[in-house]
Amino acid sequence: MKGTLLLSVGIEIGMAGCASAGQPVTFTTESYPPFSYRDSDGSFRGISVEQVQIIIQDVEPTSTLEMMPWARAIALAETQERHCVFAAARTPDRETRFKWIVPLYVDHNILVGRTGGNIQAATLDEARRQSVGTHREDYTEKLLKDLGFENVDLSAGVDITLGKLLGGRIDLMPMSESVYRQLRKDGKPVEKVITLTEQVLGIACNRNMPDEIISGMQSRLDRMISDGTQREIEQRYGIDSAP
Repeated sequence: MKGTLLLSVGIEIGMAGCASAGQPVTFTTESYPPFSYRDSDGSFRGISVEQVQIIIQDVEPTSTLEMMPWARAIALAETQERHCVFAAARTPDRETRFKWIVPLYVDHNILVGRTGGNIQAATLDEARRQSVGTHREDYTEKLLKDLGFENVDLSAGVDITLGKLLGGRIDLMPMSESVYRQLRKDGKPVEKVITLTEQVLGIACNRNMPDEIISGMQSRLDRMISDGTQREIEQRYGIDSAP
């Protein structure tokens, strides 16, 4: 699923005199409620989306936001100038591949199974004996391999992997604990099995992105955190306390 939203807000900012300030930046993301998704009216919504929209309005008002499969979204940010992707997990493997604006959110990544699937995995060793799936180029692909999961089923997107889990084609899949809570709220028959890691989610930008843009975005995010705006956004999406 893909859509494009053009934000054209004429806000004057301190770095407007820079040669790069008037050039649009493309922000890419995937459908991953409650962080990013399209509402029934076609508008973009989500915890990360709302924060990025505020940042865009203040820092790069003529920029665009696009929703697409994750593998393409993160590949564009890594290979194309003036591209950023969110909400990306800041991992050691990705650290030097991007310039970062963090945190949009701090969460835990967990393994979930389908309700009634009778999957018993109290330890990682037991979890490794199960069939596990995730989507290509998501950081959990490398995480699972680093944790010793040898046979990982890969799909094009998180919805496909979730479909495999609910259909009994895989036993487990990793996801954000916040996404898990949203799925439970929506009535999806999933249950938490084990916690894998804590993760910091943020905006990952192409390495050639001008430093003044990166610092401008980070400053705006810092203000959202300090003045409580980030917390208010989280609460609007039903997240009442930090994970």
